[in-house]
Amino acid sequence: MMRGEHAGVLYRALLRCRTEEDVKALLEDLCTFQEREQMIQRAYAAKMLLEGKTYADIIAETDISSATLSRVSRALQHGSGGYKKTIDPDPK
Repeated sequence: MMRGEHAGVLYRALLRCRTEEDVKALLEDLCTFQEREQMIQRAYAAKMLLEGKTYADIIAETDISSATLSRVSRALQHGSGGYKKTIDPDPK
């Protein structure tokens, strides 16, 4: 697995994104359609969990697997805080 300096290339690329369109373009170049869809699904599931939705509600709305939803929930509870820091449960 590449780390350190190599990972910094990606991290700095993400930091250079100034708009939603910039992020979309970068992710379209970096990831397959399926990878983007999985990330979208996970981010939306995290948003719903932050809003207090139940597993049943989230699975019904997103069609996410219970295993993936469980991983998202664990990341929210015990992860590095990335979801909580970056996902607004109630954007205005």
